[in-house]
Amino acid sequence: MTRVDFHSKVSDKVLYACRLVRKARAADMKVVVHLEDSHQLRVFDEALWTFSEQDFLPHVQAGDALAAQTPVILSQDANDPLPHHQVLINLSQRTPEHFARFERLFEILSTDESDLAAGRERYKQYQQRGYPMTHFVAEKT
Repeated sequence: MTRVDFHSKVSDKVLYACRLVRKARAADMKVVVHLEDSHQLRVFDEALWTFSEQDFLPHVQAGDALAAQTPVILSQDANDPLPHHQVLINLSQRTPEHFARFERLFEILSTDESDLAAGRERYKQYQQRGYPMTHFVAEKT
């Protein structure tokens, strides 16, 4: 069963998620990042290239010819083919449609009230379905 980890009150979701991707990759985990739309996907793609001068995090968009060989996949569409099912990071305000295929789901919530409210609804959904969950309130990101 998928383990769900909520990280809330994150001041910069993109930077926080980049660090989370780096940590997962250091543990040799394959990662899918679920994004809200094409704009957020472009912003996150750029951030993975620029957030750290010491780290290289190879990534492609879902559906790319190299997706199966690339450890980090960026996706915005529930119908995207996803070759990895270890770690899913959700940066959108929606429940990722196929989250139950993953070993672990990270829900990243900003300090924005609408983002927190949408996160609370997802939390209730996961809780009602019996998923094991943890909640971490970010102090500083």
